[in-house]
Amino acid sequence: MLELLILSNYLLFLYYFLSNMIYLGLLLLALRSSRAHQERLRSVQFEKVKASPFVPTIAILVPAHNEEKTIAESVRSLLALDYPQLEVIVVNDGSQDGTLRALVREFRLLPTDVNYPAALPTRKVRGLFMSRSDPRLIVVDKEAGGSKSDAINAGLNAASSHYVCVVDADAILERDALLRMVTVILPEEGLVAAAGGIVRPVNGCRVEHGRLTEVRLAQRPLEVLQVIEYLRAFLIGREGWAYFNLLLIISGAFGVFRRDLVMRVGGYKTSAIGEDLDVVVRMHRWLRENQKEYSIRFVPDPVCWTEVPADRVILARQRARWQKGLLDVMWGNKDMLFNPRYGRIGLVAVPYQWVFELLAPVIEVVGYTTMILAAILGELSMRFFILFLLFGYAFATLLSIGSVFQEEITYRRFPHTKDVARLILYCFLEHFPYRQLQMWWRLKGLVQYIRGDMHWGRMERTGFQKAGSAA
Repeated sequence: MLELLILSNYLLFLYYFLSNMIYLGLLLLALRSSRAHQERLRSVQFEKVKASPFVPTIAILVPAHNEEKTIAESVRSLLALDYPQLEVIVVNDGSQDGTLRALVREFRLLPTDVNYPAALPTRKVRGLFMSRSDPRLIVVDKEAGGSKSDAINAGLNAASSHYVCVVDADAILERDALLRMVTVILPEEGLVAAAGGIVRPVNGCRVEHGRLTEVRLAQRPLEVLQVIEYLRAFLIGREGWAYFNLLLIISGAFGVFRRDLVMRVGGYKTSAIGEDLDVVVRMHRWLRENQKEYSIRFVPDPVCWTEVPADRVILARQRARWQKGLLDVMWGNKDMLFNPRYGRIGLVAVPYQWVFELLAPVIEVVGYTTMILAAILGELSMRFFILFLLFGYAFATLLSIGSVFQEEITYRRFPHTKDVARLILYCFLEHFPYRQLQMWWRLKGLVQYIRGDMHWGRMERTGFQKAGSAA
């Protein structure tokens, strides 16, 4: 028994050490990648890109279910994007509130008998609408499919563009977001299977008429901690993994995909809990199995602003759902684990997700428990125990501070020094106690999945104007 406790303590130390070293390596790679991206942008002339005949058409797909509070502003911001070949397809997925009425009123929608090719199976489409005020807008009204994926598939059926951009209904894209995204796609068009931009919390910012007018940091601690978490996840994690073409997820809030490839892999899987992770993993699988050359990219400066949970209960549901989605995808693709057929995806990216993401809450709970038991039984020096915790806390905090500094060095989205100072201050709270709360929520998600509980849980929106008033 004592030997097992001691072994567990050593394994936990090794686990933390490897986890921190991997993230340190990702930070260094992300800094290098970001610097190269900034240098490349200096030579890009966006006006010439817009005028180019080779600019691909992009359809923005907006799944909307009970989004009455934000849908009109969100669609207005999408139609105002600075991109020449654009269509916006909103899929009203059986909303029970006034989502469709808000769209009809704001954009003067009329029913149309345009042919709707149902290449991907979805729940019944009740009608298609086109806007009298902007012909680029199409609204698909359908019965509730029970999942975001079903709505996305309906949008894919209605689209005719080369690329599709999936955006959440509560999201706001910066005006040049698609232009910045396409500057990565154009030089190797056909090879870029998908690309994701950075997602940032809009909480605390000011939004007017569907456009972000002022970037400010939210006042509530829970929202500030999520800002740091998003910066670290995107500017370190995703940018670092994309450096070696190992990116397994493109955020469901903002991603651009080759439409033909998404259709080839069967569209979005309606049974998937984490549809954004699932579709990217299936794309990797198909491309590897068919020995295709490709890349899946992360572009750090096209920004999507989205509302994050301001309530602890809602945040807990979201993180539990994310963990259920991760387990669902990893278990469904377990044959890729350490499988050389899938190259670096099977040998590096998938194992990392299993060990350092999926099983992380289990490993940490077991590790903390055995360390405390060993300390009580006198088999672990209390001084070593405290130093170990301080080392892990300090190292992880420095990584979070590093993500804030990377943001300030490269993109400087927060113009107020006070906001940056608050971000750095909250970095000291992210790994205690916020990390332990995350660990508990994610562990609950795993237990719920094993029990067969696949419910998403209710996600309340406050709306952009209320979010902005906090500033």
